[in-house]
Amino acid sequence: MAGMATHVITGAGSGIGAAVARRLHARGDDLVLHARDAGRAKELAAEFPGAKTLVGDLADPDRLSWAFSHQSLPDRVDSLLHIAGVVDLGPVGELSPKTWRHQLNVNLVAPAELTRHFLPQLRAARGHVVFVNSGAGLNAHAGWSAYAASKHGLKALADSLRHEEHGNGVRVTSVYPGRTASPMQAKVHQQEGKEYDASKWIDPESVATTILMALDLPRDAEVNDLTVRPGN
Repeated sequence: MAGMATHVITGAGSGIGAAVARRLHARGDDLVLHARDAGRAKELAAEFPGAKTLVGDLADPDRLSWAFSHQSLPDRVDSLLHIAGVVDLGPVGELSPKTWRHQLNVNLVAPAELTRHFLPQLRAARGHVVFVNSGAGLNAHAGWSAYAASKHGLKALADSLRHEEHGNGVRVTSVYPGRTASPMQAKVHQQEGKEYDASKWIDPESVATTILMALDLPRDAEVNDLTVRPGN
């Protein structure tokens, strides 16, 4: 992808999203960073000088359209990077509808709604949509039903979008990282009752490298699905 491209990024505040944003910011690309509220937007603007922010609560996708109608959206979007996510573990017999809805909204419905909003700009730019999924989007294990369901749904969203938009020149990539050292992983370990050692898991910078590889690949090729696993 050429320099000075415009990237819309969710989840830029920590983990993989922050690593990707730092790399793109360092090379001079234009960033539009999604934030859940005005306070978070102010923090992101301070961390990434020159970046624009876009405020909307992914947990309430029904209101994203209203929120965006009161803000200035970018005229050009070269990539839309869905990196934000939430996780709450628990057996099926104990998960409440509220817990199910929260994960489905943030991890699946909100990415679909954001994609809908930015498709015109992506088509015009022959842009790229990247869904940072999870190993749970390929295999579901005990205690992971709601999160895995949201990520299996995200795979379906990406696959359908790829077929729908191929003729418009829009590339679609799903990335399936294994356990990555991040605040989310620390929360997972807490929920599992396990001690967290970041050194055992993938560095977010390594996942960022794979995402940038997919973005920067020449137009004669497209990475559809990319699985990244801990190397230790």
